[in-house]
Formats: sequence, structure tokens, C-alpha cells
Amino acid sequence: MSFLEANEKIAEKVVGAHKAIEKTVVGGYKATENAAVSGFNTISDKFIGAFFTKDNETVEEAKARMSKMDFNQPNSSKGDDK
Repeated sequence: MSFLEANEKIAEKVVGAHKAIEKTVVGGYKATENAAVSGFNTISDKFIGAFFTKDNETVEEAKARMSKMDFNQPNSSKGDDK
């Protein structure tokens, strides 16, 4: 076996090892990301259900209603009771 052939074999093994490591790291990151997003969504849904739903409104309906609101505009009812 020549020097070049030996180098090629070593290179193939190194690349294979790096790809295996990459797959493991990316898989771990994706699992962590999915768990974090899922946990956030669960907490968010419970918060919206507890504080922002109105009269038998579902969490999804409350989210849709709130997404249409402009929170940058002052509430017209504030300060009207002077």
C-alpha cells in the first residue's frame, strides 16, 4: 500500500468519524430545541387559558383574538372614569 492510499484510508475514517459526531450533536440539539419549544408552548397555553380567555373561549380562540389586537395603541377605556 502506498503512502497516498494510506492517507486516503485515514481521511475516509476521519470524515466518517466527524459525520457520526455531527449527527449525534445535531440530534441532541434538535431534541433539546423541541423539548424547550414544547415546554414553552405548554406554559404559554396554560397562562393564556388562565388569564386571557373569556366566557368559555378556547385557548386557540383567545390567541386568535389577541393576535388581532394592537397593543401599541392606548386602551380607550383607560382614564375615562374621571
